[in-house]
Amino acid sequence: MTDTFADLLACEDIVMFANAAIAGTGQREFRSTAAAQRFGLRFLHDYVCGNYRDVYTAMLAIDINDHNAATIIHTLLATSAQATPQQRRAERPLIDRRLRGLPPQRAYKLFHALQRDRVNNRRTRAIIRDYRAARPDPALDAVKYRAALKAATRHAHLRLPGEYGTFLYDPLRPARYDTPLLETWRRAHYSASALYDLPLTVAEGFAAKHGIARTDFLRAIAPAATRGEALRLQSAAARADAPALRVDLHRVPLTRLAGYVLSLDLDERARRRGELTGALAAAARTAAGRRAGTWGRTAAVLDDSYSSFGSPAKRRRPLAVALACHYLLDALAERHTSHWVSGRTDPLMAYPRGSSPLAERVLDALETAPPRLIVVSDGHDDTPDVCASVLSAWRHRVDPGRATSVTHLNPVFDAEEFTPVRLSPAIPTVGIRAAENLPALVGLARFAEGTSGLHDLRSHLADQVERYLADSGDPR
Repeated sequence: MTDTFADLLACEDIVMFANAAIAGTGQREFRSTAAAQRFGLRFLHDYVCGNYRDVYTAMLAIDINDHNAATIIHTLLATSAQATPQQRRAERPLIDRRLRGLPPQRAYKLFHALQRDRVNNRRTRAIIRDYRAARPDPALDAVKYRAALKAATRHAHLRLPGEYGTFLYDPLRPARYDTPLLETWRRAHYSASALYDLPLTVAEGFAAKHGIARTDFLRAIAPAATRGEALRLQSAAARADAPALRVDLHRVPLTRLAGYVLSLDLDERARRRGELTGALAAAARTAAGRRAGTWGRTAAVLDDSYSSFGSPAKRRRPLAVALACHYLLDALAERHTSHWVSGRTDPLMAYPRGSSPLAERVLDALETAPPRLIVVSDGHDDTPDVCASVLSAWRHRVDPGRATSVTHLNPVFDAEEFTPVRLSPAIPTVGIRAAENLPALVGLARFAEGTSGLHDLRSHLADQVERYLADSGDPR
């Protein structure tokens, strides 16, 4: 099917939004403020929802980040009156499915935003009701997210079963609760020993109330910590000599593990080299899954310049994505070579420093004529015109037959351009949030390159939606 000019523009708009929804989180970046990021994303959400509502809804089925997934749900619910009955029927299962996949705190934050913006139509209330009913541990939600749950139930006019209504609105009135966790929370107000049976984030407040030393608290609370909490508290656990709080790094997702590794100083990384490289390689093999070893010879240009620090809100996030991509490509490719922008060769010792001679590293990588080249960078080169010219000359003069596939993965949303910065019009640029999504994003690159049109993009999204809704496993 031949696409019209309008179709090509629509395809470009949709790919732009997909890239923004993958990379942008509304937080401060190295070169833009949080306000600019939020404004840029808000504009794109309003524009795409208003012009391509069905495609906008389908974005819930691809690997966009949680911030934009929540924003899509909020926007769809706030504009329910603008949707046709058929659109509302198509939206509901995707909203329910993606909502279940959000972290609980993110879902409750969304409900609070709906309350703040007075979005209280019947569909919104039904979605909140069904989400609440499907939660696997209502007592945990009541204790851990009490204020947020209270606001959500009030907004959706929910009637809570048993003791939960009393717990939310007058929690200290009963002399005893029949639900064990609620009773533990009540007793923790008066007994320090009870707080160790509560979730860590709740117990921290009670520990401060009872004046318990931080080191003593961490030693005792370790069995109750989740894997994410344990990873966040690794340094504190070492100082407190709380071995039970130390996490098995081989079970941590790849990009999160890369962020943890980069948070360590260089001396500690060197001291724990075997442990850290083994964990990163194991996480990469897990992320690669059945694709491991199927990519043939691959080269990568990875940005570890100073701008890869990111921002105080997203500390070292771009570098963490690059480091995770290095190990994932090692697992995916039969043979893989990484070219770090700084010229350093030890990925474990990566740190954000120096300028961005991207053009030089791209030339180094292309000199080996790899069948596949992946560039992970924020797209800001010391000499942007040179880099763009190099890639354009390579694509149109040296390799017009596309023997080398080049894809630019950009972990940073550029608020001024409403999309991640491109290295060159000659190669596709796709946003990336987590290295685990790299194989799927490389597949999405064909739409950014313009080699596939609107019909193909809609078919691709329809397939994604079908697979997403058919997956009955853990939404996360």
